[in-house]
Amino acid sequence: MVSLIAAAFLLGLVFNAAPGPVFAETVRRGTGGGFGPALAVQLGSLAGDALWAVIGLAGVGFISQPRSLSLAVAVAGAGYLIWLAFHSWRESLRGPALPGAGPEMLSRKAFRSGVLLSLTNPQNIAYWAALGSALAALGAEDPGALDYAGFFVGFMMSSLVWVLLFAALVDRLLGRIAGMWYRVTHRLCAILFLALALASVAGAL
Repeated sequence: MVSLIAAAFLLGLVFNAAPGPVFAETVRRGTGGGFGPALAVQLGSLAGDALWAVIGLAGVGFISQPRSLSLAVAVAGAGYLIWLAFHSWRESLRGPALPGAGPEMLSRKAFRSGVLLSLTNPQNIAYWAALGSALAALGAEDPGALDYAGFFVGFMMSSLVWVLLFAALVDRLLGRIAGMWYRVTHRLCAILFLALALASVAGAL
């Protein structure tokens, strides 16, 4: 069990550290609001990941047939990424000042964005649908509830570590930047969102 939790911890770090829409959204929110909004995006994404994990670990039937589900999720995710790309580009023109938007409002919006990005990420479906074979490769050839629980614990532990470290790193390097670097960062995020939207649909087809 200890080795399973350790393996899940490492796999969780790899999964969370992979550049993607949550990575870009954390950077975008962090440049405008610092640690709070960056952390909120990460926590929202973690909440969505936990939901996919529970669905996958519970063995819900539809996640074992990821083709049609992945396509539907990819289309929804692409639409949301295009929406984020538009807003990120618009913010690059408007600047960091957000009239009427206090820290709590920024964090709520950031958390909601993180949840939506996680729930509309087809990679989450593929990850948790393949969990059975992954556990077999880790030595649990006939995994039971205890094995699944151990994997979930290890994954969530690594996710919490990553959430705190990455939000702090974004705040340290990019927190509340302004001027040219704010515009450049938001435009790069907009381009990345658009590219990820196209890649998500293409990968699901």
